[in-house]
This record gives sequence, C-alpha cells and structure tokens, in this order.
Amino acid sequence: MTNFPVINLEKLNGEERNDTMEKIKDACENWGFFELVNHGIPHDLLDTVERLTKEHYRKCMEERFKEFMASKGLDAVQTEVKDMDWESTFHLRHLPESNISEIPDLIDEYRKVMKDFALRLEKLAEQLLDLLCENLGLEKGYLKKAFYGSRGPTFGTKVANYPPCPNPDLVKGLRPHTDAGGIVLLFQDDKVSGLQLLKDGQWVDVPPMRHSIVVNIGDQLEVNLFPIIFNI
Repeated sequence: MTNFPVINLEKLNGEERNDTMEKIKDACENWGFFELVNHGIPHDLLDTVERLTKEHYRKCMEERFKEFMASKGLDAVQTEVKDMDWESTFHLRHLPESNISEIPDLIDEYRKVMKDFALRLEKLAEQLLDLLCENLGLEKGYLKKAFYGSRGPTFGTKVANYPPCPNPDLVKGLRPHTDAGGIVLLFQDDKVSGLQLLKDGQWVDVPPMRHSIVVNIGDQLEVNLFPIIFNI
C-alpha cells in the first residue's frame, strides 16, 4: 500500500508549491487524511501542551478513570466490549463561546496554553481550508464562509488520554467511527502508534511523528462538498 501522505507546508513557499498542492489534493481524494510537518505551530508550544495534558491526567483524572472503569467491570472483562471506549476525555469549547474558564481542575498555565494552542489551530485550519479552495477552483475564503453560519464556526478541542488497558483485545481505546466536523486537526502521541484509518478495506496505522499535526477531512466536507465539486 502507498505510504501514508505527509505534507511539508514549508514547501508551499518555494518551487515545490505545485507538487505540494498536488499531494494535498491526492491525500484528500484518496485518503481523507494526511500528516502535516512544518505547519507553523511552535514545537515548544506542542511540547508544553503534551506535558501539561499528561500532568493534568495524572493529578486530576487518573484515579477517577480507574474507579469508573472498575465500577463498570471493564478491568476484568472476559468477552469483547462493543458499547464503551477505554479513554479518558474532557472537552474544551472555543467558538462561538469559550467554556475554558468553566472546566474544573485546570491550572492557570494550562488554560493559558490551551487558549494559545486553540488560536494557532484555528489559524492553521483556515489556511488549510483556503488550500482546499485553491485545489477545488473556489475563491479564497469560500469554505471559511460556509462554516461560519449565523453565529460563527463551531470549534472545540477534545482532550483524550488512552491509559494502558489490561485487556486491549477486548476493549478498544476508541471504536471505529467517522468525524462529523468539517476539518479535524489531531495532535497525537509521537511514541505510541494507536490512530488508524480504514482505507480500501484495511486498517492503516497513522505513523506517529514528533511535532506533526494529523488532518482528517470530516464528514461535512467529504459528503457535502467534494462529491459536488468533483462531479461537475
């Protein structure tokens, strides 16, 4: 199978722009996923997000997660579990209105860092939408306007930890699913391969790469826009 697509955004600024745009087009059409490097988000910020997220889990969520899973009997299952995931999560809403000040147990540094991270992700998402517009022959800003609606876009962060599971063959970290949004940006662990996508009937690992951002074309773009554009 062809290697998972990796896009170097720095190459958009030089002689390899056309080739890079073609790689993005191919990744969208044939994968619905690609991995970004040199995307403009500072590496030290990504390192801080990772560190604070892991610290928050250990201090505030780990024991609650263990107690919850034990209460459901998931730490000692004998048959496959199909209605629950082995993940510990919380959700931050950024747009149209932020709820980050309402999330309990977050230290001030974590709140500040996640606000900064969200602003940079929003800027990157808008850049990617304009690149998709360019590949589709649409005017710049078309997709951004399409997602604004009457109150502006909906934008949030799901912060997820996947602790070691005693029965990984019986309880999945996250069951197979599609993402309903327009464009999804994922910052995954760079040491443990866990993220997969279904391509041509086979599950393919998304390779963990330090400081990369994984891009997933969500259902709203894939179902509503791309069939219309590519069938004209």
